[in-house]
Amino acid sequence: MTYALIIIPFALITLVVTLVSAPRPGMRQRMLASTISAGVLVVLTAIFDNVMISSGLVAYPEGTSSGIRIGVAPIEDFSYAICAAYLVPAVYVLLPRSSKDVRREHP
Repeated sequence: MTYALIIIPFALITLVVTLVSAPRPGMRQRMLASTISAGVLVVLTAIFDNVMISSGLVAYPEGTSSGIRIGVAPIEDFSYAICAAYLVPAVYVLLPRSSKDVRREHP
């Protein structure tokens, strides 16, 4: 199995949950914040994945990745950071609020 196939369920879950959260207030702000977060996470992933792979801490067997790399890090590694940047805020807004939650929602 390749890393690209492993990513598919994560990407689909991220897409579905983000779309389900779209009617909730603040979607535009969430998407902007998620996009900025994704950019930061991609840069951090590029730095730290390259360090970990170069130092021998992590290795990828031949044929398990697409072969596209940023430095020595396979491009597939970046998808997890991107999914997290969009999935976490979407899940957060879908979680039920307690009656003690007095936080005001911004439209």
